[in-house]
Amino acid sequence: MNQKQLQSEQTKKKIAVAARALFVQKGYKATSIEDIVGATGSSKGNIYYHFKSKEGLFLYLIEEWDHEWELNWEQSVHLYRTTTEKLYAVAEQLAADDLNHPLTKAADEFFHNEEKTSEVESRMAEMNVKHLAFNQKLLQEGIESGEFKPGDAERLAVVLEAIFFGANHLSRSLGPDMTTMLYRDAVTVFLNGIAEE
Repeated sequence: MNQKQLQSEQTKKKIAVAARALFVQKGYKATSIEDIVGATGSSKGNIYYHFKSKEGLFLYLIEEWDHEWELNWEQSVHLYRTTTEKLYAVAEQLAADDLNHPLTKAADEFFHNEEKTSEVESRMAEMNVKHLAFNQKLLQEGIESGEFKPGDAERLAVVLEAIFFGANHLSRSLGPDMTTMLYRDAVTVFLNGIAEE
């Protein structure tokens, strides 16, 4: 990376850090590009050069959040012996992240109220593909080890993601204990079903 690229990357990071603090403090809608200009000392043109739009900047922060989650998972995955243990651990990490991440409220606002541009839709689809691949790999591991019965890991990955997505959206009015329980129950139902055998 040459000096100009390094400076550009540092500017991008500086804008992202300042914008993140504003989104956490004020929420997504109430934070304007002018607020970000004021907090960073960067010009509006410079912000648009790096992120194209306020939506693009927020998505960058969401992608960073996703990356942080992956790093946290990679650091803890060795603690779990079985795929079942891993699924419960994923559920607990998702619940904790949904409850405690500083951007949670702004993200809820963004995803529920924002008209989505094609760029937003495209980048959200890319994140979804990553989530499904993560789920599929985990489920395939359980199938190959004989822990889970043979099945279509790709299709099951979609079902698991839908369950976690629903838990995410329905847990907002619950307290921490109930949220964690909801995610754990979601995994239990996914693994066992509810019908009498």
